[in-house]
Amino acid sequence: QLQLVESGGGLVQPGWSLRLSCAASGFTFSRYIMSWYRQAPGKERELVAAITSAGGITNYADSVKGRFTISRDNAKNTVYLQMNSLKPGDTAVYYCKVRFNGVDYWGKGTLVTVSS
Repeated sequence: QLQLVESGGGLVQPGWSLRLSCAASGFTFSRYIMSWYRQAPGKERELVAAITSAGGITNYADSVKGRFTISRDNAKNTVYLQMNSLKPGDTAVYYCKVRFNGVDYWGKGTLVTVSS
């Protein structure tokens, strides 16, 4: 069945970097737009970044533009989120998502905590 598994989260200090990974299975990964979302405590889930099936077009939330980079490796069925210059406001659970046959599928998320 379709599965998304995020990894790479952790506790970092402000200004540090992290790279998140989302390993996908159960569908033809290379045909689908992939997205990263995040949900901070007490806040709604928000779109962070998205990438088209071949990786040619990316889109970012204003709050992460210039700091985060989404990419994908269709040979490895994996989407990445490189996060640089992390801020305390980036603290959240990060999820990857795919819309497959009109249904949104989510991973279980990976926690990123930015704190000194």
